[in-house]
Amino acid sequence: MSVFATLGAALGHLADVLAPLFGASATAAAIVLCTLAVRTALHPLARAAVRGEKSRAALAPQMAEIRRRHAKDPERMQRELADLYRTAGSSPLAGCLPMLLQLPVFFLMYHLFTSPRSGLLGERLLGAPLGGRWADALADGGPFGPHGLVYAALFALVAAVATVNYRRTRRATAAARSAATEEPVPGMAAVTKLAPLLSFATLITVAVVPLAAGLYVVTSTAWTVCERALLTRDREPLTRDRAPAAGVGRPVTGAESAPTTAE
Repeated sequence: MSVFATLGAALGHLADVLAPLFGASATAAAIVLCTLAVRTALHPLARAAVRGEKSRAALAPQMAEIRRRHAKDPERMQRELADLYRTAGSSPLAGCLPMLLQLPVFFLMYHLFTSPRSGLLGERLLGAPLGGRWADALADGGPFGPHGLVYAALFALVAAVATVNYRRTRRATAAARSAATEEPVPGMAAVTKLAPLLSFATLITVAVVPLAAGLYVVTSTAWTVCERALLTRDREPLTRDRAPAAGVGRPVTGAESAPTTAE
């Protein structure tokens, strides 16, 4: 028995437990619960990734100074950077490794919900087959048919999640630019403008994959947005605190510096 058949059978048992509550849509509910359970198990890795990001961000000014000071001596620059990381107990890969460890799990889950061997694609969500795609729904009743409305609701949820993520990414990008102490990398401006728009790529994914995989993608993406908001909630106040207060650093005009006289 393949791994997908085994996992599909386990999800089938979970769907049987949920059937009294969700009826014919129990398998869809099982997919959502399974996705939430997996993301909960991976949460410690997400926390480790965010800690690594914060560690790199705290070292950024010192790293910029080392690069500026030793720009003409790359070997010494690398030694100084290595010493800085060692002293701080951090690593250039801090935050990257936890994210990489999550990727195999994400790929396994995605293939589980796209593989016919899982036995899940024959089930339905509000009448729409979990193995069907948006194109099938358009051919069977159009965008406002019974199956099309299921996808419409899914697209609305994806758009809402993508909009929240888009706004957060734009704020984070703007804060990073204002706090940058290094010379901008050529072409980076275009990348930073494009990056927030990638949040809406999920709409394309949900439109072309089977509905079961679409449920997984939407649930996982919504979890990621909420998780990032929770783990990085202390960054925005710090960014605002770094902004100069009104009048600080502003040249004082002669009228302002002149003493007032009593009338």
